[in-house]
Amino acid sequence: MNIGMLLDMAADTYCDRIALGAERNHITYAQARRSAQGGASIIAASGARSVAFVGINSEVVPLLVFASALAGVPFTPLNYRLSPAQLTEQLTQLPDPLLVVDEAFVDTVRAAMPSVHSTEQWYAETMRADPVDPSSEGENPSAIVLFTSGTTSKPKGVLLEHDHLVSYVLQTVEFASASEDEAALISVPPYHIAGIGTVLTNVYAGRRMVYLPNFTAGSWIELVRNEQVTNAMVVPTMLARIVEELGASPVDFPRLRSLAYGGARMPRPVLEAALTKFPGVGFVNAYGLTETSSTIAVLGPEDHRDAVAGDGAAHRRLDSVGRLVPGVEGVIRDPAGNPVDDGEVGELWVRGPQVSGQYVGLGSVLDPDGWFPTKDRAYFDSDKYLYIEGRSDDTIIRGGENIAPAEIEAVLVEHPNVRETAVFGRPDDEWGERIVAAVVTTGVGVDPDAQSLRDFVRQRLRGSRTPDDVVFVDQLPYTATGKLLRNDLKKYVASLMA
Repeated sequence: MNIGMLLDMAADTYCDRIALGAERNHITYAQARRSAQGGASIIAASGARSVAFVGINSEVVPLLVFASALAGVPFTPLNYRLSPAQLTEQLTQLPDPLLVVDEAFVDTVRAAMPSVHSTEQWYAETMRADPVDPSSEGENPSAIVLFTSGTTSKPKGVLLEHDHLVSYVLQTVEFASASEDEAALISVPPYHIAGIGTVLTNVYAGRRMVYLPNFTAGSWIELVRNEQVTNAMVVPTMLARIVEELGASPVDFPRLRSLAYGGARMPRPVLEAALTKFPGVGFVNAYGLTETSSTIAVLGPEDHRDAVAGDGAAHRRLDSVGRLVPGVEGVIRDPAGNPVDDGEVGELWVRGPQVSGQYVGLGSVLDPDGWFPTKDRAYFDSDKYLYIEGRSDDTIIRGGENIAPAEIEAVLVEHPNVRETAVFGRPDDEWGERIVAAVVTTGVGVDPDAQSLRDFVRQRLRGSRTPDDVVFVDQLPYTATGKLLRNDLKKYVASLMA
């Protein structure tokens, strides 16, 4: 099933319901389908074998997703923050791309693609073009190519087929489940898997989508209020800024019903503050990877409510990413590949119809039984709630003991004067690696010194988990999707400690 069928189903069902944009300046579902058909005609006439996009969040993104699907070529939104050389390198991995670019980034891609289509004019062009025959959808199984963030290695192009994405939608969303007055605010960038997944799920549900071009806490708050947003998704750094921006002000978002978060580890103090700030909102923790077509585990609103009102066991579940969604299997394996018992930490492997595990130029990394190695260290508790401890590459090996940075980070952020922190290993002749904690203080009251923070950790964890070094920094480096650039941080801290 081609993902273009999702828009066909929506347009047949909702027709004149608003699909994209503000209440006063919008595109209906019928118009979105007409644009996708016209866009597919333009793509087919160009001879392109793929479509690439360089630009900020806008209503053009879903139009390109479905136009590419109808034309039978994969769609790739690229990170507009990359350098010209980096964008060129990624574009060379795409076969004969048709490139749609925001005016602000034309000069950035000019060397790679001298001929481009303007984002600002794309919708008008598609509405003038002869619509492609809806029955002529291409047979190419490839739907989306997304490049990983490359926080610890060179970015790789992840290939998602139509079957993967449709399976994800059908297993997680009920068709036509949204009422006409519902509106979803999309603030994650288009080159992130959540930016693609939310297009498909909201179209299938029948929800209006409103785009925030560039995130700031103030603009997010304003758009939620002005557009009567009912559903939103943020990454942890966004939620932290929103809570900070609101401060002591009362929350006046009477229509906001659901607030999903994911993309990176959520600091417990930030989540607890948000739950207090938005008492009537249903929080959802969505865990997934690009290679799994978005969400594979969910901690739902009921879990969050139980955690706030419940005992210690229920409260600890705020540190989990919930349970696996229908259709996805998961197993924790030790380094030898053997399954481990509940409560034991190992690498998370998953499989299911939404799991791709395919890379451009590299092929599939699935094992013979269809299992995908996530490279995330994790464990299941006895109730099958999944806990993610961090990337396998981030593990600190000190004195022969494996130490998860997340375990120490979770303690440090509980300190009242610590705003955020990141922990990593640094080579050491005696222990193999030293534990280094980079700390950003709140700037409120008296800043803690290194020894007081080391004592704070030692009182709550085993002595082997105590940071050997504590370095104070002004800020931590993140991607736009909230992932910590741990290697960049390591290099910066190394320069400070040299």
